[in-house]
Amino acid sequence: MTHSPLTSDKLYRTSQLNRLNVSSTKHLEPLDEIVGQDRARQAVEFAMSIQEKGYNIYAVGQNGLGKRTMVMRYLGRHWQYSHPVYDWCYVANFQDSRMPSVLQLPAGRGLKLKKDIEKLMARLSNSLPMAFDNEMYYSRADILKNRLAEQQEGALEELSESAKTQNISLSITATGDYQFIALDGEEPHTEETFDALPEKEQAQFDTVIRELEVQLRGLVRKLTEWEEQYAEKQLKLDEEVATDVVSHVFKKIVDVYQDLPQVKKYLKAMQGDIVENLDIFLQESEEQAGLAYAALDKKLPRRYQVNVLVDQDEDVPPIIVEDSPTYHNIFGYVENATYKGTVFTDFSLIRPGSIHRANGGVLLIDAVKVLERPYVWDGLKRALSSRKVSLSSLEREITLSGTISLEPEPIPLNVKIILFGDYKTYALLQHYDPEFSELFRVTADFEDDMPRNDDSELKYAKFISSICHDNSLLHCDQGAIGRIIEHSSRQSGDQDKLSLHSSDIANLLRESNYQARSGKSNLIRASHVEKALASRDMRVSRLRDYVMEGFTTGTTLIDTHGSKVGQVNALSVLTTNDFSFGAPNRITATTSFGEGDVLDIERSVKLGGNIHSKGVMILTAYLSSLLGKTAKIPLTTRITFEQSYGGVDGDSASMAEFCAVVSAISGVPLRQDLSITGSMNQFGQSQPIGGVNEKIEGFFDVCTLKGPKATQGVIIPRSNAHNLMLRKDIIHAVEKGQFHIYVIEHVSEAIELFTGMPAGKLDPKGKFKSGTVLHEAFKQLEALRSDD
Repeated sequence: MTHSPLTSDKLYRTSQLNRLNVSSTKHLEPLDEIVGQDRARQAVEFAMSIQEKGYNIYAVGQNGLGKRTMVMRYLGRHWQYSHPVYDWCYVANFQDSRMPSVLQLPAGRGLKLKKDIEKLMARLSNSLPMAFDNEMYYSRADILKNRLAEQQEGALEELSESAKTQNISLSITATGDYQFIALDGEEPHTEETFDALPEKEQAQFDTVIRELEVQLRGLVRKLTEWEEQYAEKQLKLDEEVATDVVSHVFKKIVDVYQDLPQVKKYLKAMQGDIVENLDIFLQESEEQAGLAYAALDKKLPRRYQVNVLVDQDEDVPPIIVEDSPTYHNIFGYVENATYKGTVFTDFSLIRPGSIHRANGGVLLIDAVKVLERPYVWDGLKRALSSRKVSLSSLEREITLSGTISLEPEPIPLNVKIILFGDYKTYALLQHYDPEFSELFRVTADFEDDMPRNDDSELKYAKFISSICHDNSLLHCDQGAIGRIIEHSSRQSGDQDKLSLHSSDIANLLRESNYQARSGKSNLIRASHVEKALASRDMRVSRLRDYVMEGFTTGTTLIDTHGSKVGQVNALSVLTTNDFSFGAPNRITATTSFGEGDVLDIERSVKLGGNIHSKGVMILTAYLSSLLGKTAKIPLTTRITFEQSYGGVDGDSASMAEFCAVVSAISGVPLRQDLSITGSMNQFGQSQPIGGVNEKIEGFFDVCTLKGPKATQGVIIPRSNAHNLMLRKDIIHAVEKGQFHIYVIEHVSEAIELFTGMPAGKLDPKGKFKSGTVLHEAFKQLEALRSDD
């Protein structure tokens, strides 16, 4: 049977750019969205249009797909919002200082309120001391004081006169106490003169003095009441004076905020508090003033500051990206201040988190980073469920400390949270957190690739144009556009698709721009893209060069000429973080008398993975269906990857292993100038595998190192033909007939290519036709069975 290799036009799909009618991206309209992500864009659009609770977004997909860029572009250019945006301020709660109050103001008015209060405080700092330091106030205060003095003096004078009529004098001691003394005429009695009096007269004096002391005690109580009344009148006077000043100063600001009842209520409470705490403005002691003003801002008493937590510049919903989602960065915290060794805190030291700044808009966070930080995920769920942000101390949540702290009033929350993550994280959250599905009801699933056609190539060209415009790169001519599109198709691993890993394309354009500028070019051309790709390949290909060196020096054994029994060249792909390359592996099979088992040495020494073992079992089943239908195969076959010292997994070597086993059993040698990759099912049909381009290129490179031969080539499943986007040197070699790529649909075709003989089929009698490989194998087995 003759197998024709693929022609060179099947190995690479050139970009025709049939819809592109401009010479460069300079004249091509940039794309204002990420190309090929219609599904994800519609999901984001749907979620952003619903205000109900729980419609947050999980953007799922591999890194480099432009998830964040697409979302940011949509939000910035296409998001239709209708809700207002607010500023948020914390102010003192004059009833309970531990529970600061929240003020909600239209965007831009929070900072204005703060400045208005500062101006108002500056006026009060001047006006209040002046109101209490003028002749009118002193006159009114003196009248009150004089009235008290007159009242007190009159009462004392009356008592003194009453005592004098009874020869008793009322005097004041050195300690300020009142004292009654008996008189001897006009002079007070001495102890000697009083003792000289008759007892009856002494007793009379004692009786009168006791009666007067009773009257004095009653008078003292009355004097105290008069002093209290005076103090109340003085306080009332101070309040009247202060109220006049404060109400006058406040009138203008109250009118300004007439449309905000919440602010009006706060201003009214502030007026009352200022009147009650006049000493803050009238302090003469610098120490007392320092305590009242101790803050970062010395111009304004701490009590009356406005802490603008969130200030929106304009009435546009904020879009906040939090790159470091720690608990404090997201939910805010309360600072402490120190004044002369004393640590204190208050509402003015409350600091916002990103969820405060994003309130009314969107908060974008990386899902893995959120889950890595303690307590952040629980805090997010709590905030989204309650639709409010409670600024609680993280230290209080995680310790048993009873430290006194603030309990600020919660802020109403209206925010959309967009988490960016991979499929694994998404699956874990779905499985282990029942609240996740309730809070993140919309999944924006980002595609890895998109169909390749004339329309999509035009969109991709516009996407390239947008990168050039956004990053101020040199523009690309048609050749460069086509080469980048072809590279994208190669990255997707399919001629009929384009990769949507936008970050890779953006990086390639930046590197091509560097090559173009280095070459003093005014445009990025295809040659610059080729240089950028070659430069990148050189930077990351150290491992490939090391592996290829083994083939050159003979350290790694491989044959690319001649034929060998039970030996075949298979293909594998080695991958680092940023580079993949192919290299051939020698697979060998040996037989010995046994029970018909095919033993996988890799599995026996625990170097083979489950998928590889499954592939071996499948080929064993197919082999048994061919050669063991009527009797047990009297051989044990052992297969292995030679010089393989690491793990082996995947089933892409199962067709190669089958060919090696059939060769070992039949004794028919296999060509070593051919290599094969592909898996098979229990019926021998070939199945597609990954990394076909790298595998072909790896064998081609080894053939070039070991000595090229016009018969060399690679066998791949036909279902992998559309994946071919091979290097130019391989395409040229195929054009010249120096290398061949065969596609097959059944493993029997591979046997025919390797041996040059028909594989053979079972006839109705259960026999294989003479001259076929399987007939030779069956003949060998029959000989063993007869000997047995």
